[in-house]
Parts: sequence; C-alpha cells; structure tokens
Amino acid sequence: MREMRKIDRKRDADWALAVFDKAPYVTVSMTGVDGFPYGLPLSLVRRDDKTFYFHCADEGQKIDCLKAKPYVCLSAVSRCTPKFEEEKQNFTEYFHSAVAFGKAEPVSDDSEKIVALRLLCERFLPKYMSHFDDAIARSLDRTTVIRITLTAPPVGKCKGND
Repeated sequence: MREMRKIDRKRDADWALAVFDKAPYVTVSMTGVDGFPYGLPLSLVRRDDKTFYFHCADEGQKIDCLKAKPYVCLSAVSRCTPKFEEEKQNFTEYFHSAVAFGKAEPVSDDSEKIVALRLLCERFLPKYMSHFDDAIARSLDRTTVIRITLTAPPVGKCKGND
C-alpha cells in the first residue's frame, strides 16, 4: 500500500478506530464477481481492535462478492466541515477519516451471531434492547452476520482540529 502523501495528517490505529465508532455508516468496498469495484455504506459495529460485524440477507450482490473475493476495504468519515479560509483566500475542508483492510466471512456460530447482533442493536437502537431476545428467537436462523477481521491496523487521517 502506498504511503500517505501528507504524513502530518496521519493518525494512529486507536484514533482511526474512534472514527469508525463515531461514523454513522462505514463504506465497505469489495470486488464484484465481474471484477468491477462494489462499495456501499453499511451499519457496522466493532467488537474489538480487529473485528467488525454487519448483518444482511443471505443472498444478493454483497454475498456473491464476498464469496468470490472476501477481502474488503473499510472507509469512514466522522467529521466533515467545508471552510473558506479568509486569510488564505482558500477553499478547504476539515475532516476526520479512517481506512482499514480486512477479510469478510459469514458467522456460523449462533452464540457469536447473537453477540454481533446485540452489539449492533446496542449501538443503533439502544432504547429497544428490551425487545432483543424476542427478535433473536424469531429471526436468528434467517439472519446472516458477516465478520470482518482486519488484516492490518487501521489508519486515520485528520485535517483541522483534533
């Protein structure tokens, strides 16, 4: 992978993970069966420093892509502020972003699926956790959970105030 051009904007893995945690969606880019790129914003949740999850249907373009080529790129932006700098007469943008690479695999173990789904619900719908167990009982067997294991530490990038 090529080194970042403006190295002074580079941030460490912990900073990058915080960006992923704050971003409402993470773009997951993969390679389509036809060889063309395929990327889409997904609701991801992080379990630890190397593991992310998302859920989806058990068929479709994402599943086809991941079966053929399981390697993915994650990218996220947690802050984006366009600005005109009067003193420089310059248009710019302040941002916090992160990139990571990993391998995506379906989760087959029910206990891990439940952990992943619980993390997703706690992140995106925490007020409704009292309904979680009933939803799991109804739909666990037809819910696909994908685990993304990072293959290298993520990298963050920042312009503007930290």
